[in-house]
Amino acid sequence: MLLDQSGRRAPHRRTAQRIGVWLAGLGLVLGGVQFLTAAQVQNDARSTFSSTALMTPPPPPAAAAHPPRQTIETLRGGSAIDGRSYIRAPGARFTVFAHRGAPTIAPENTLPSDEAARRSGADWIENDVQPSLDGVPHIMHDATVDRTTDGKGRIRDLTAAHLATLDAGKWFQPKFAGTHVMTLRQQLEDLRTRGGRLLLEIKNPQSREEIARIIQEVRTNAMTGRVFVQSFDRESLRITRDLAPELPLGLLTDEAEPDPVAAARELRLTSYNASYHLLAQRPELVGRLHAAGIAVMAWTPDDARDWSALHNAGVDGVITNRTADLVAWNNQHTGKPAGGP
Repeated sequence: MLLDQSGRRAPHRRTAQRIGVWLAGLGLVLGGVQFLTAAQVQNDARSTFSSTALMTPPPPPAAAAHPPRQTIETLRGGSAIDGRSYIRAPGARFTVFAHRGAPTIAPENTLPSDEAARRSGADWIENDVQPSLDGVPHIMHDATVDRTTDGKGRIRDLTAAHLATLDAGKWFQPKFAGTHVMTLRQQLEDLRTRGGRLLLEIKNPQSREEIARIIQEVRTNAMTGRVFVQSFDRESLRITRDLAPELPLGLLTDEAEPDPVAAARELRLTSYNASYHLLAQRPELVGRLHAAGIAVMAWTPDDARDWSALHNAGVDGVITNRTADLVAWNNQHTGKPAGGP
C-alpha cells in the first residue's frame, strides 16, 4: 500500500492512469467541438460574404458615368467644355459642319445624306432631333413629316412604329425610295461604326424628360466625345448642361443681343453659333467671344464670298448645305488643318 506524505492512503497507480486517460479524452472531445464551431463560423462568414457580394449592384457602365471633374469644370465662369479647343489658328481651315447631312445630294436628315456628307469630307454632320408621340428621339427638321416623307402630320402626334413605315427618300429622287426616317439611335450607331461626329440641334423647346432621353441615347452608344449639342432654345441648353455637363453646347441665334459674352457665360457655352447675316453686321463679336474662350460658328452660308468674309473675320466653323464645295474652298484657300477636337 502506498501512503502519501501525510500518511493517508494514496490512490492506486492504475486508478490515476484511468483518470488521466479520461481527462485527455475529454480534452480531445472539447477541442473537436471547438474546431467544428470555428469551421462553421468561417463557413457562415464565407457564405455571408458571398451573398453580400451577389447583392451588391455592379458599378454603372462607363457610357453612363460622368466624366472626371476636371473635364467639366467651368473656365472662370465660362463654358463647361473649353471653347478654345474649337477656335481655329490664324490661317487654318474652317471646321466644316454638314447641314442636315448633304441635302443637295441626298434627302436631308437621312442615312444616305449623312453618308454623302462623310464622303464629301465634312468634319461634323449637323442634324435635328425631336421626339415622336411615344418619346423616341427622331432625326427631322420640320415639325411635320409632310415635306420630307410620304406621310402627314406632326411628328409629335405620330408613334415611332408609324414613322418607321414612312418613305423619306422618294420625294427627293426615285433612287432614294425606301429610305426611312432615322431615329437618333440609328444615327448614332451609324456614326459610331462608320465614322463621324454629330452637331445635334434640339428642335423647339423640349421637356427635361425628352432631353434626358436624348442624352441617354448618346451615352448608351458611347458617343459623348463625338456629340455637340446646339439649340435656339436657351432653356433646352440649360437642361442639357444640367443633365450632361460633359457635352459641349452651342447657342443658335440670329439676334443682336447687347452682351453675347455674358449670355455665353451664363449658359456655359462652348460656342456661339450665329447666323452669317448677324456676323456680317457685327464682325467684332468674333474677337470679343474669342477673348472669353468661346468659339464662333456661322450658319448657313453657301456662297464663296460669304466664306471668305467669315474666314477673314476669324469665324471658326461653318454650317453649310454645300459641304463638298466648302471642303474644296478650304483646300484652295488655306493650308492648315481645321481647329477643334
